[in-house]
Amino acid sequence: MALGETSSEVAWPRGRDAPTARRTGAADSETDLNPSRSKALVIAGETSLGDSLRESSGPAEMDFVQATTRAAGLRSFYAEHPDVVVLELDLPDADGFEALVRIKELSDVPVLALAAGGDEERVIGLRAGADDCVSKPALPEEVVARIESLLRVPRPSKAKPKVIADDFMVIDPEAHRVTAEGDEIALTPTEFRLLVAFAMSPGRMLSHAELLQSVWCDGTPGRDAVKLYVGYLRRKLGASGIDPVETVRGAGYRYAPRRI
Repeated sequence: MALGETSSEVAWPRGRDAPTARRTGAADSETDLNPSRSKALVIAGETSLGDSLRESSGPAEMDFVQATTRAAGLRSFYAEHPDVVVLELDLPDADGFEALVRIKELSDVPVLALAAGGDEERVIGLRAGADDCVSKPALPEEVVARIESLLRVPRPSKAKPKVIADDFMVIDPEAHRVTAEGDEIALTPTEFRLLVAFAMSPGRMLSHAELLQSVWCDGTPGRDAVKLYVGYLRRKLGASGIDPVETVRGAGYRYAPRRI
């Protein structure tokens, strides 16, 4: 069956994540994963997609991690450090282009986009940063062949999230480490994602809604959560003499670090 066609397999309802990110392949548990195999993160509305790709690639060739929404996909991207991402552009919970842009902001990991809107959407996907794009429905064998082609492209070491540095601090997304004025700052995962969101857009005002989508992915905690965690960041970085953001009253925050 071509990818994108109606399947009789059971899938999680659109708009809801499966209880955990699913791994498909020869391994049955995380400890059985072979680090020598490439890892593909599949962000698609139907959980059957990863199974179809695994069957077409052969059990010893690649491990697949499946996420069914943009929110779950970005969480898996941070946690799994995949070698390649397969991304549906018509996700159930959000525009897949948002996930594409976010992934490309953070790393050089190649992205194969699956487009449902024909040639026009494929072109938009490529211009948005996808390394390759194929229209649905597509044969799993073709998608696997395109994944293998992307993995053959020489890259400077294993693609990793880029280190962000300025005159005040150094932020390493892969190591989950931030140093300010030479001091290493211990941040929770949410605090760290918030700092990365600010540092990726220096000088630009970020609204509460943008920060909720970028940091909490589904935007459910509410704007009070943004205010609370900005306060946490200011307190922790303030211990090293840095105020990381300025408040734009009634609108949001701007990354404009200064010494205090």
